[in-house]
Amino acid sequence: MIEEKIKGVIRDVIDFPKPGIVFKDITPIMLDPKLSKEIVDHLVSIYKDQNLDKIAGIESRGFLFGYPLAMELGIPFVLIRKAGKLPYHKISHSYDLEYGSATIEMHIDAVQKGEKVLIHDDLLATGGSASAAAELIQKCGGEVAGFNFLVGLNFLNGIEKLKNYSNNITNLVIY
Repeated sequence: MIEEKIKGVIRDVIDFPKPGIVFKDITPIMLDPKLSKEIVDHLVSIYKDQNLDKIAGIESRGFLFGYPLAMELGIPFVLIRKAGKLPYHKISHSYDLEYGSATIEMHIDAVQKGEKVLIHDDLLATGGSASAAAELIQKCGGEVAGFNFLVGLNFLNGIEKLKNYSNNITNLVIY
């Protein structure tokens, strides 16, 4: 089963990025091309019949599997990046973090009215960045078709925040 394979390579990094946090490091997946391909194939099997128009990946780890998934599905990939990283005309959305705030951006022509967009990222924690990405999609008139994450940290209840946008929420691994 894919969940056990992924859990078998995710590395716990204690006290990163600050004391008391156990960081779920997905970088060992990148060292295993066979597992990486298996993950993409599994994602394709989940989404191939959902009539998605686009996949949006959240910087930067959301690009790792979001873009290959979009290519396999034969649909465009949308970059959602931190403020100041995109070169063209963009829209932005700011959101609160545990300490402070952040802003993400998307090109204004990346999503068209009525397009069904799946939002992908590596990890669902509190749901802040994924909710902000959903706001960008909706500002352009797009529909949030769902969310996909490699890892979900259920104890942080981020899934509840995302249900405001879609009930189609998939985590390949849950802690």
